[in-house]
Amino acid sequence: MGFFANFPLWAALSAIIFAQAVKIPIRFFVTKEFKPGLAFSNGGMPSSHSAAVAALTTGVGISEGVPSTMFAIACVFSIIIMFDASGVRRQAGEQAIVLNQLVKDFQYFMDGAKDWSKKEDYEKRKELKELLGHQPIEVFFGGLSGIAIAFLIYQLY
Repeated sequence: MGFFANFPLWAALSAIIFAQAVKIPIRFFVTKEFKPGLAFSNGGMPSSHSAAVAALTTGVGISEGVPSTMFAIACVFSIIIMFDASGVRRQAGEQAIVLNQLVKDFQYFMDGAKDWSKKEDYEKRKELKELLGHQPIEVFFGGLSGIAIAFLIYQLY
């Protein structure tokens, strides 16, 4: 199977693009904030990780068959990725929120104790990325959209 004829690959790539792009209108609908940068960030609804691995697994199931070894490998890989997206990465994001608050509180304390507000380095401090992982519902809809996209791409293929 040539690179351009690799249906599972195209299904997975299409699912990533869809999941990343749809984050913008979903965010706008929910919060009335237009943030095009969401297309290039991690976290948020739906999970592009989940969409990609679900589309890949569905594509492998369609092209190789559900009883195949390749489907079993893709399925286990998908479960691990989805578990990680909603577990470890989410917890890291929650820790980033706490650490960012600690840094702000410490800086507030230091500003009161010394005249740090004149220093440029204080202004340039970069916060930790807080939106790292996904809520379980985001993983669910990422997986669901990946499966749907794989079947759609298969029909167009």
